[in-house]
Amino acid sequence: MENKTIWDCNLVYLPKIGDRKGHITPVTNLKELPFETKRVFYLYDIPGGESRGAHAHYECHQFLVAVSGAFEVLLDDGNSKRQVLLNRPDLGLMIPAGIWASEINFSSGAVCLVLASEKYNEKDYIRDYSDYLKFVQSNDSSVS
Repeated sequence: MENKTIWDCNLVYLPKIGDRKGHITPVTNLKELPFETKRVFYLYDIPGGESRGAHAHYECHQFLVAVSGAFEVLLDDGNSKRQVLLNRPDLGLMIPAGIWASEINFSSGAVCLVLASEKYNEKDYIRDYSDYLKFVQSNDSSVS
């Protein structure tokens, strides 16, 4: 697997259909998402000052949307870091496998929707940052 960088994490503007009565935003597999969704979950009631995530995946790609409120995503590829603000329900962040991501600075009432390319598999998670750095380095050396 080739190493991804923080710049492979793309913001995606989603369709916004509606008028003064309200809006709907469809998210379609293989259209707005570059994968078939196999798992959907959402994070909510996150206390102020707490963070979520702080892990990477070997195989799973994730697409995050702030369906309510706002939060930031701290992206890390082992060499560089980037912070992205999500604060509108028609904007999503595509995070490919191999990127360390943490959701931070949740506003009151924020809801983070996550669409994932894989079903839950604990073996797909890299939860220790030092293990993540070893993973990145081993992929760098296998490419040379």
